[in-house]
Amino acid sequence: MTAESQRKVGVLLVNLGTPDAPTPAAVRRYLREFLADPRVVEIPRAIWWFVLNLVIAPLRAPKSAHAYATVWTERGSPLLFHSSDLAAAVQEHLERGAVNGTRYLVRLGMRYGNPSVRSQLDALKAEGVEELVILPLYPQYSAATAASTYDALSQVLRTWRHVPSHAFIADYFREPAYTDAVASSISQYWKSHGQPSGMLLFSFHGLPARSRALGDPYYDQCVASAAAIAGRLGLDESRWRLVFQSRFGPMEWLKPYCVEVLAELPTQGVSAVDVVCPGFAVDCLETLEEIAVANREVFLGAGGSQYRYIPALNSSPQHASVIADLVARGA
Repeated sequence: MTAESQRKVGVLLVNLGTPDAPTPAAVRRYLREFLADPRVVEIPRAIWWFVLNLVIAPLRAPKSAHAYATVWTERGSPLLFHSSDLAAAVQEHLERGAVNGTRYLVRLGMRYGNPSVRSQLDALKAEGVEELVILPLYPQYSAATAASTYDALSQVLRTWRHVPSHAFIADYFREPAYTDAVASSISQYWKSHGQPSGMLLFSFHGLPARSRALGDPYYDQCVASAAAIAGRLGLDESRWRLVFQSRFGPMEWLKPYCVEVLAELPTQGVSAVDVVCPGFAVDCLETLEEIAVANREVFLGAGGSQYRYIPALNSSPQHASVIADLVARGA
């Protein structure tokens, strides 16, 4: 069968995004795009425009740029290169397992920043794909992540004369293979670094508390994920906790807050914690700087003696297999 006669399925993996450089100017551009999304900040636009452009972006950019600089590598932003590595690994898995007559073309897009969702969809269109599978790299659904990705997809497809058949995978927290992959990653970490003597924290990115009241299923999906992973590991309820990180602004967010739990645990006799972030497909600023560094200081400063961060799945073979299988079933 010739390449021209193969069924072409375009695959777009989407992650949140990252600044182009760890500089105040680049971070300011990124924040303005990210925080201007009404799915992310649900405040009346006229009011929020002034707050974002005259207060938040100018004041937050230098501090955030410093944080990004601490995790930036020769390959650039960890979120971007880990996501790129994962996309390449998924491409390899799909090529090995492709049904005769199907050719998968995997691309990575960022909801905010580069490479944009539009540029990657246009590239797939130029390659003549007949079908699309769009998979946001968020195991648990939230309007601020998966729904925002769907918004970006819709904005592009509405400009195409021929809209191909497409599948949108909104979440995958129920997938046994995802649960197994996270549990296996934790087990492997413990085999290499020693069994934990304290508690395992499952830390998920926070959302404003009102999101749950408005019908967002994110909180319940995080609870289900943590319980399923803990069950795979054989942990009883006294050995693990669910927490939420990355709180921003004065409003109430989903609780319990990660930093508050870390500050309290030493007073409750817990001197050692391991932290894993199952909602992050790959390591990024929020895991490498906030969880692995800043929150470590909170715990040790409160009297804890051992704090360890267990890396995200990143481009591990098991993770690539999970994503590839989701794509193949969606195609």
